[in-house]
Amino acid sequence: MSPKVSSSPTNNSLPTLVSKDRELSWQIASNLFVSFKYAWAGITYAFQTQRNFRIHVAVCALAIGLSVFLRLETVKVSIIAVTSGLVLTLELVNTAIESIVDLTVKQSYHELAKVAKDCAAGAVLVSALVALLIASTLILPPLTTLILSTF
Repeated sequence: MSPKVSSSPTNNSLPTLVSKDRELSWQIASNLFVSFKYAWAGITYAFQTQRNFRIHVAVCALAIGLSVFLRLETVKVSIIAVTSGLVLTLELVNTAIESIVDLTVKQSYHELAKVAKDCAAGAVLVSALVALLIASTLILPPLTTLILSTF
């Protein structure tokens, strides 16, 4: 006997943000491929709609590209990649939190909604600053050496 599934919630503003093939995405994914498809849809959504996510992707690509170009040790490239990945992950979580809060409070103001959104954004900021510090510490010395050796 299969469990009863309630109907999906309806919202008139969702069709402009979410495609029809996501209509039943609130149900458990039927297989691993579908799970990855939903995850990729979330990343795509964030990239298309969140300016800061695009900025973080660009900075991440630049940092990893510079690391490879400068032939940093594999461990150093990995550290830069992991910290950059954490920034991207927190940006996705921030987007999810903001969406849930907006869905909950709609067009009204609520102090706790502000706290939730501000704290999520603050988490992204802290991780981005730490990633920048780590990348700078690992990239700047060999980059400075390369630049000074050209003169």
